[in-house]
Amino acid sequence: MSELSLGSWVTFGDQISDDVAEDLMIKAYEGGINFFDNAEGYASGQSEVVMGKILRKLDWPRDTWLVSSKVFFGSAKHPQKPNQYGLSRKHVFEACHAALHRLQVDYLDLFFCHRPDPETPIEETVRTMSDLIAQGKVLYWGTSVWSAQEIMEAHEVARQYQLVPPTVEQPYYNLLQRHKIEMEYARLYEQIGLGTTVFSPLASGLLTGKYNNGNPTDARLTLERYGWLREWVLKPERLEKVRRLGEFAHKLGIPQSVLSIAWCLKNPHVSTVILGASKVKQLEENLAATSVAERLTPEVLDRIDEIMGTRPEDPDNSDNH
Repeated sequence: MSELSLGSWVTFGDQISDDVAEDLMIKAYEGGINFFDNAEGYASGQSEVVMGKILRKLDWPRDTWLVSSKVFFGSAKHPQKPNQYGLSRKHVFEACHAALHRLQVDYLDLFFCHRPDPETPIEETVRTMSDLIAQGKVLYWGTSVWSAQEIMEAHEVARQYQLVPPTVEQPYYNLLQRHKIEMEYARLYEQIGLGTTVFSPLASGLLTGKYNNGNPTDARLTLERYGWLREWVLKPERLEKVRRLGEFAHKLGIPQSVLSIAWCLKNPHVSTVILGASKVKQLEENLAATSVAERLTPEVLDRIDEIMGTRPEDPDNSDNH
């Protein structure tokens, strides 16, 4: 799996045209990205439809790319009926087949449980995922924004019943949200070989620096449905840290967004960093994070820690969301 990957949340089938989505995928693939991340809940399934059409059209060799889907939120418009969301055997089974159809693929490389489901026994979900792997419809399954305890519970169930355990977690990770990756999951990397496909390396755009001087009119956070996100992102104390990070990035001669992504890459427990983009130029710039990561010496990383003040020292000392 490439250390950078491309995600489609809030962009494909929603914020950008299908032509731009295609241009982004081409730019990503030509730039060395081989993993494309998706989910049933993105644009109510339309994100997968768009990506599937592009993959079919471009006809890249199937052994040169990976694609994922996620199950939990459902693809049906609200209000949803009881079997249209969650991690029950029925919904996971049907969501997998729907994703295969929308993405126009024979199998999913990765299939994530998009959130934990307290209403479904963990054994039922693990068994269903294991069955899908046995049927050749999924290669690996994982979790997204699960607690370390929930991930370990899934492993214990898999061990007990000789099922396939989850191998990867998809959490948020960025300079403002470090606790899960650096603290909560710490014991899982060696204990069960946990991999991570992290998202939101730019904290929903905050770490690009574009909010340093107010709220730009073309930003995602201006959309009414992201009001909950806007409240978290635009806190004055966070903005001040990000402004200072921008000044440091400028001194280094590195775009602030590229520095923030490269910082994520420096963590050895990050398998891949999922990039989001609405413009090809934006993606092109962020692809430089791979080479920039090599310039992040221990001294540079220490200075970033000083500026941000978000390095978690213990479970209670983190700027988490």
